[in-house]
Amino acid sequence: MSQPTAPVVTDPAAPPEGVSAWVSVDLDAIRDNVRELDRRATNAEVMAVVKADAYGHGLVPAARAAVAGGATWLGVAQLTEALELRRAGVTTRALTWLYPPGADFGAAIDADLDVSVSAPWALDEVVAAARDRGRTARIHAKVDTGLARNGALGTGWTDLVAALGPAVAEGAVEVVGVWSHFALADAPQHPTVLAQRERFVEATAELERAGIRPQLRHLANSAATLTNPDAHFDLVRPGLAVYGLSPVPDLGAPEAFGLREAMRLTARLALVKDAPAGQGVSYGHEYTTPRDTVLGLVPLGYADGIPRHASSVGPVQIGGERLTIAGRVCMDQFVVDLGPSYAGRAGDEVVVLGRGGDGEPTAQDWAATVGTINYEIVTRISNRLPRVFVGGAGVGGGA
Repeated sequence: MSQPTAPVVTDPAAPPEGVSAWVSVDLDAIRDNVRELDRRATNAEVMAVVKADAYGHGLVPAARAAVAGGATWLGVAQLTEALELRRAGVTTRALTWLYPPGADFGAAIDADLDVSVSAPWALDEVVAAARDRGRTARIHAKVDTGLARNGALGTGWTDLVAALGPAVAEGAVEVVGVWSHFALADAPQHPTVLAQRERFVEATAELERAGIRPQLRHLANSAATLTNPDAHFDLVRPGLAVYGLSPVPDLGAPEAFGLREAMRLTARLALVKDAPAGQGVSYGHEYTTPRDTVLGLVPLGYADGIPRHASSVGPVQIGGERLTIAGRVCMDQFVVDLGPSYAGRAGDEVVVLGRGGDGEPTAQDWAATVGTINYEIVTRISNRLPRVFVGGAGVGGGA
């Protein structure tokens, strides 16, 4: 589900009026990140992946910002996302790749979308829709080179190639691209990375021997775009890096790759109160105040995307000081021990997620703390939090 429409503002410190927590999305950062990725992509085009509501950043504004940065393609997993882009007037070439039997391929053809095909049954359904529309469908044939997820694996690829020939000869489909996906692109020296690249080259050659010569070969995700030029081919597909997050945190923070975080999650303290030493805090009293102190109530919880397993460990910043969640994360709120000398009040700003370069807690900080990946941290932020779009890139118009 996409995020609700939110205001576009120029001051990232200005929250929506009357709102207790919000997400600021810097569209200029997205634009500039894509420019940097385009620079690193050697001679390849850039497909900005905007699936999952642009990793929680807002599908349509993020897509427009990415195109402003030089992306010539957009990628989404689900057909509904691709159709939403078209309804918003975004006309940039777009690929969609995840669907069940019975998907509305006719709508995809009508919307001038490219569709991935991983099996003969999917090709059959696309061909039927193309015949019904009297148009040629644009497809990208996906080979499974070792991830064992989507794509045609082993002899399944040979079967798909054999089925493609008649469909192309009929004019029902045009094979625009051939593509695959790495299993360990974030470990660029891993032997599977080289093995998958070799298999991809072999699969492409098999397609060409059948007389089918796609315009585009694409294999590289964010990690491979940043670390593996040999995998760039004709098109790269960065996702996470578009939003200024490092897909290879062991190799470098975002700024090491010329990227900056686009998302900032901020709240206002809903309550500030004194508490005595020995006071149990939140459900189960998993945290007990070690001294007389001041407690602050943050109006965010697991319904907003704050992981419940961030209880007693999640990082926040208040008044420039790094603090930790005190006790359990609840559905709508959590508590922070502000310390005995805190002199603030309700309404003070709480930075839950921000930019590492500014010393704020980052998506990677949260991921490391709760044992997950930065992808999950940003994509799980709830759509009940308004998005405030900062900067001029991606505002209005088609793309």
